[in-house]
Amino acid sequence: MRTPVFFLVALLAFVPLAEAKKAPVSVKKLPASAQGAVQAKEVSLVRVNVTGQPYDYFRPWQKKAPFSKRALGAVLPHDRVLVTADLVANQNYVELERAESGEKTAASVVVVDYEANLALIEPTDKNFLKGLQPLELALDTVVGDRLAAWQLESTGALVVTEGIVTTIGITRYPADVADFLTYRLSIPMQYRDNSYTVPLVKNNKLAALLLRYDPRSQVLDAIPAPIIAHFLKDATGAKYQGFPSLGIAFFPTRDPQLRAYAGEESKTGGVYITSVEPGLPAAKAGLLPGDIVTAVEDHNIDQNGNYVDSLYGKLGFSNLLTAKAYVGDTIALHVLRAGKPLTLNVKLEHRGEEDYVIPPYNIDDPPSYYVLGGLIFQELTRQYLKEWGNNWEKDAPQDFVYLDKYQSELFPEGNQRVVILSQVLPANSTIGYDDFSYLVVKKVNDKEIRSLADLAEAVKTPLNGFHVIQTVDDPKQLELDATEVAAESDALQKNYGLPALQRLD
Repeated sequence: MRTPVFFLVALLAFVPLAEAKKAPVSVKKLPASAQGAVQAKEVSLVRVNVTGQPYDYFRPWQKKAPFSKRALGAVLPHDRVLVTADLVANQNYVELERAESGEKTAASVVVVDYEANLALIEPTDKNFLKGLQPLELALDTVVGDRLAAWQLESTGALVVTEGIVTTIGITRYPADVADFLTYRLSIPMQYRDNSYTVPLVKNNKLAALLLRYDPRSQVLDAIPAPIIAHFLKDATGAKYQGFPSLGIAFFPTRDPQLRAYAGEESKTGGVYITSVEPGLPAAKAGLLPGDIVTAVEDHNIDQNGNYVDSLYGKLGFSNLLTAKAYVGDTIALHVLRAGKPLTLNVKLEHRGEEDYVIPPYNIDDPPSYYVLGGLIFQELTRQYLKEWGNNWEKDAPQDFVYLDKYQSELFPEGNQRVVILSQVLPANSTIGYDDFSYLVVKKVNDKEIRSLADLAEAVKTPLNGFHVIQTVDDPKQLELDATEVAAESDALQKNYGLPALQRLD
């Protein structure tokens, strides 16, 4: 099922909410059965104040204007506070504030996972959370359960809004890297100044964190406790590993012609593997395009890619990897290859952003760039594409969007970056090149370019006194006088206020 487009939580401050079908319940009006939840909540949450600056990918040598965010954090054991990763992205300073007293202390981010959108922070003052009862996790939420969203007014007054879980399934999280378990609720939640992270509670226990909310339809998606539990368990290790990835793409096998083509004559189920990422766990175990995966361990996979979960019923089999397995685990994939059964043992690994040709996210670290005579070279990332806004898939240069979307097929060997000429700063050496931008670089000075480091090395040896840049599309080739570029470099840096002419990884 295709997931509808939702407003990110950060937009709640700017989008007026639809008229609530059911007003949030204040503390005094809660029924007696909910009083325990209110009392637990009062000693289990802190405010989290964040200031930061994102990097400007259009001007990669600088940052954008500072921002401020305000949220609620769930107090957990070991003096840590759980929030969403979106809250602390590109942070410069994090502060915790006790809701009942207004007392504040500095805090630091100790673990962050942008793929699962979760982060742990802890106060500098180790006694700051003293007296607050840590929240336990509610791991038994099912469709039909009622969860309570906890929010605070600016005065500290409690606001509790109840919603019902309507669907439990697998959806994409904001980083758009993997599919994760997600609770979907119908809930008339109103905006508060701490709505960037909203805990959802069941029977005094943390059941989920708000992931995204559409105020018009009053539909909320939430990061469920099983994903949080996976994150927390991994965070206790010496090094956070992240969620595992097989590195495959697949297609349902409902089509009998496809099944016949793959040599599968039965109708028992399984999914058709369309591609296998080189160097990732599935490829290392020997899985091939054209194989049909019929089971993971002892869980049979149906023609749509679902297995029967003991708690949720039918669910996408990726949940067996993200919620139930860990990096380093070995799992058995039961496969049909040309109609013959085969078992492959796959040792699970995490696919980090550095393992992509075009990284899906690059947060907290400055973007790399190289300035050559006014030509600005960068490595293509999805973070760069997102500078075109929420509608970047339509508004960004379509050649770049295509490269990002189909990078696995276009660069099957991996182990490279896509270097682009993003823009031109007017200078004596770039006269006539002012209108060139958004070009993919193939070679510089007759050397193949697979990273900015390659480009930096290539410009050390001009060809007959010129830097020759070859591009995939028109104009195909640009030439810069190497002597003129070197002579003007200091003036170029001063005229445009550049802190440096390059930043490499």
